[in-house]
Amino acid sequence: MKIGIIGIGLIGGSLARDLKKVYAEAYITGIDTSEAHLETALKLGIIDAKGDESSLKDAEIIILSIPVDAAVNVLPGILDTVQDEALIIDAGSTKTLICATVKTHPKRRNFLACHPIAGTEFSGPSAAIEGLFEGKTNIICEVEKTAFKLQEKALEIFQKLGMRIRYMNPEAHDKHIAYVSHLSHISSFMLGKTVIEKEKNERDIFDMAGSGFESTVRLAKSSPAMWTPIFDQNKENVIETLEEYIQNLESFKQKLKEDDLEGLYKDMQDTNKIKEILKGIPLNKL
Repeated sequence: MKIGIIGIGLIGGSLARDLKKVYAEAYITGIDTSEAHLETALKLGIIDAKGDESSLKDAEIIILSIPVDAAVNVLPGILDTVQDEALIIDAGSTKTLICATVKTHPKRRNFLACHPIAGTEFSGPSAAIEGLFEGKTNIICEVEKTAFKLQEKALEIFQKLGMRIRYMNPEAHDKHIAYVSHLSHISSFMLGKTVIEKEKNERDIFDMAGSGFESTVRLAKSSPAMWTPIFDQNKENVIETLEEYIQNLESFKQKLKEDDLEGLYKDMQDTNKIKEILKGIPLNKL
């Protein structure tokens, strides 16, 4: 099985590791703008060869795991050159623009728009993890626009990787992901920024940082090159979520000013319900 992976970072590298594990015959060609990434991936055995877009003509499966702005730019050209039975899968965190970009492409049926909800705050091929996608949700958009045989091929891959499947339209995906992913990253980046700015004058602040701070700011280690285009492509939804978040912060601040401890307690108690929601228990069962 000839597989081409464009972008040999955390996601692309982890997919390569898992595909090699479940498909013994897999031969993976890596494509990346960073020569250092390709060399590292070769040394680690993540890929079998380095390539470029011309290497994809004979590929059976092509995976796009690059920043969403780059994916939008290169996908039409890849569709132009691939064989008729090739399956192209992306892994981007925004879906509306990429789906719209290839809406009328003659080979739209070769593309499956996906978003595997998996990852860490680290990047590059050295961060690739075997089993990263086990038990994780993979959101598929506009599945009906992909050829049925290619849908079957993709679902077989996802099943072998142990992924759970959800189907959404691109607009719903982008709206929901703004709340549960994009806002989380913004919060982490801005918390880190606030503390770093304060630390300039108070050198002991990081000595006092505990596990709560570490876990909350973890996402601030994520790649700005990846997240800037995500925020740009999902700008309207991100702004909406930020406005709601800022309103909640202002409300919290006002309760503190007014010594409304009962109000603060109730807000936090109500929010504790998220523990059960994240276990998969519906809110109406609480």
